[in-house]
Amino acid sequence: MVLQEKARQAAVPAPGVVLLRGTVQVLGELLITAGIVLLLFVAWQLWWTNVESDAKQSEVIKEFAQGFGGETPAAPASPDQGAAPVDYGAPVVSAAPGHAGTIGIIYIPRFGESYTRPIVQGTTGDVLDTLGLGHYSNTAMPGAVGNFAVAGHRQTHGAVLDNIHTLVPGDRIYVQTKDGYYVYVFRNNQIVLPSRTDVLEPVPTRPGVAPTESFLTMTSCNPRFGSQERIIAYALLESWRPASAGPPAEIAAQVAAAIGKG
Repeated sequence: MVLQEKARQAAVPAPGVVLLRGTVQVLGELLITAGIVLLLFVAWQLWWTNVESDAKQSEVIKEFAQGFGGETPAAPASPDQGAAPVDYGAPVVSAAPGHAGTIGIIYIPRFGESYTRPIVQGTTGDVLDTLGLGHYSNTAMPGAVGNFAVAGHRQTHGAVLDNIHTLVPGDRIYVQTKDGYYVYVFRNNQIVLPSRTDVLEPVPTRPGVAPTESFLTMTSCNPRFGSQERIIAYALLESWRPASAGPPAEIAAQVAAAIGKG
């Protein structure tokens, strides 16, 4: 009996051990819960914010298209072989809209046949997190001499510039406004620190220099899943055509689809 009692007492853990086991168990459960919450947050950031933003951006494009009276802009006639490009004169430059007002639509064939995103005035969170590409309000408007600069997310909130690093010199970038179509040609990109605001100057990276050309500058975070740097894509205006002339042939199908007739 004495031996059995001693064995029973030895099998009962000391109060301190019981407390330690309980603490470890609680901590383990908390860590598991925190891990689940973190996974849900990542899923929300990388998936659901894109779903929400895509839906909202589609609404913005439809509202913009209503300005055409529900009609698809006519596709341009195929030019005769060797015919000189039509000169439509100096580009029409619209006045900037108010905050969160829609400037137009951007088409970048390099990003895919279905790539169509709105350009909206402002670069605050309410614009960039929901509405599409945001226009730096202190920069030029499409077609103007100077720097038409926009910003967009890469991996969340619509991921409007996710593939900015895939652009190749010579790629065309099309901006459609209610006045017409502005064709920019990509030249190069650059990785800079977030403090490099000189990329937004009228002549990018050259403060104090008076512009003589029309630039398009697109900015986004770098690397794709971080924000320690910024990736900057520079393009130069090649040509423009009024809305009455119809869209450039390369994006005619995208334009038709964007306004609900494709």
